[in-house]
Amino acid sequence: MISKTLMAGLIVAVMAPASVRAEEALVAYKTLSPEIALDLANAAMADCRKRGYQVAVAVVDRFGATQVMLRDRFAGPHTPATAMGKAWTAASFRTNTTDLVALTQPGMPQAGVRTLPGAVVLGGGIAIQAGGSLVGAIGVSGAPGGDADDSCAKAGVAAIQDKLDF
Repeated sequence: MISKTLMAGLIVAVMAPASVRAEEALVAYKTLSPEIALDLANAAMADCRKRGYQVAVAVVDRFGATQVMLRDRFAGPHTPATAMGKAWTAASFRTNTTDLVALTQPGMPQAGVRTLPGAVVLGGGIAIQAGGSLVGAIGVSGAPGGDADDSCAKAGVAAIQDKLDF
């Protein structure tokens, strides 16, 4: 006859591997809330407006899915798609698009990135980190050059940074 103590030990031994396997099968992650994504986009657009730029701003989640798209009144018709592409590229490659510009020049090992469908390798796409993890990305298009798009995107991130720090 098996004692109650031995039986309890056997049950724990048998059940433990199943719970460990279940934990390994599930992944928890953080992503931007819709409210924070909208605050981010509004802050980036406001910064561009202060500089006299009419732009489009896109915010995507960590997987590159669109959360917010804003287009100012006089931003060009191409700017929403370009902003979206920059945000998607930053999220997909987990790096700022300005950093990808040099890495993907002709003759470089990563040059093929420029030919991937949806990739936009121009300044203005910023990957957003919180607690060491990617939580989303922002793309800005319409300012006069990638550096100006970058500045507006970074101002948007700075406006919400205190909400991301944990």
